[in-house]
Amino acid sequence: MKIGYPCINNSIGCTSSQTFRLKSYSEDRLKEKIDANLVCLQKTLEYNMAHRLLFFRIASGIIPFASHPVNTFDWQEHYRGKLETIGEYISKNKFRISVHPDQFTLINSLGDDIFERSKRELQYHADLLDCLNLDLSAKIQIHVGGAYGDKVKSMANFISRYVTLDNAIKRRLVIENDERLYTAGDCLSISRQTGIPVLFDVFHHRINHQLESSLDYFALAHQTWNEERDGVMMVDYSSQKLIGKKGQHAESIDEEDFRSFLLGTQEFDFDIMLEIKDKEVSALKALEILNDARSR
Repeated sequence: MKIGYPCINNSIGCTSSQTFRLKSYSEDRLKEKIDANLVCLQKTLEYNMAHRLLFFRIASGIIPFASHPVNTFDWQEHYRGKLETIGEYISKNKFRISVHPDQFTLINSLGDDIFERSKRELQYHADLLDCLNLDLSAKIQIHVGGAYGDKVKSMANFISRYVTLDNAIKRRLVIENDERLYTAGDCLSISRQTGIPVLFDVFHHRINHQLESSLDYFALAHQTWNEERDGVMMVDYSSQKLIGKKGQHAESIDEEDFRSFLLGTQEFDFDIMLEIKDKEVSALKALEILNDARSR
């Protein structure tokens, strides 16, 4: 089991998703930001390696405006050497990597223009993982999308749009249950028709489950992963913020809840992404809890 956190490390003094305003776009500024982002990504990975946090979600903004029409810069070729070097470090140290396009990536959108933008965004993420020379256990995770007044029709639209995607995208794509619209059961229904692995989001399931058993659906989601091709199942874990609106992620890990979660899922092999506000701080606590549980 690998434990990690998404995108930003708060302990090292840099971010790997520096960007700038579109109105001030220039190729020189773009390269300046990419250079800084790649340096920070390497620094983050080195921190994670030193602390045995071997699951990491790379920030989508590492290549600013990558899928925007304004960007005609061939970043894949220009940064080929640097990306391959980072990819070698990832592979050598057996990191698990994921990426997560933003909420505006909607392949089941009613608008063809939004679908086209979403395809470009997904292609960028696929290109990034390919430039890093990562195997297919490095995944692109997305939500199913909107319901648009008819969830059954919207799920069918997702499936019909999915089959038109480039294979470079499809082979890395996974879907996760969300906190409002699409339950784990909905994602499993889509998976049965497409073969897309289901990333199980523990916190979202607790909020939006429609009386579905957590462990039963966890087990069914686990079955959607072909370990030889996709790696072990990816799981997103968080809990409710103590004082906050329903659905707000916790500021720090609920240690007792995490212990209980590990105990209930100990028969399964999976990697855990902690979607908790204090990032690596909670990830380190989670790793300590995991190691303690294994030593008993």
